[in-house]
Amino acid sequence: MAREWASSAYSRDEAGLTTDEKIASLFQPDTLLAAQYFENLRGKSLLEPEKRLMLAILEDAISRYQENMFSQDKRGKRHFQEVEEWIADADSDWIFSFENVCESLGLNPDYVRQGLRRWKEKGRQTPSHRETWEKLAG
Repeated sequence: MAREWASSAYSRDEAGLTTDEKIASLFQPDTLLAAQYFENLRGKSLLEPEKRLMLAILEDAISRYQENMFSQDKRGKRHFQEVEEWIADADSDWIFSFENVCESLGLNPDYVRQGLRRWKEKGRQTPSHRETWEKLAG
């Protein structure tokens, strides 16, 4: 008799749940606080080492692009040219191509290119500090 009770669907385990309750709990949604959800999401998206590396590559490229756009020395011009070629290259065969880096970070590569082109054109239209100073000095 004791054996029958232990094996029935109404028997309870250590947690106090019957077999039917355990099965039913598999199909119920888990309760999760918003903070827990975003903590899990954050841990899986931007903090992955590969994505952190790709973000660092993109940040460095954009920084060099902006810093060296109007550079007069050879080194600065070379840095700008290298970055501009990397950004303009639409080939996605290389893992660290501009296309792949942007897409892995959830960015549209064409949109980023367009923004950099606009920034460059705006920079060309804006007078340099020297030209502004010369106008003020008369």
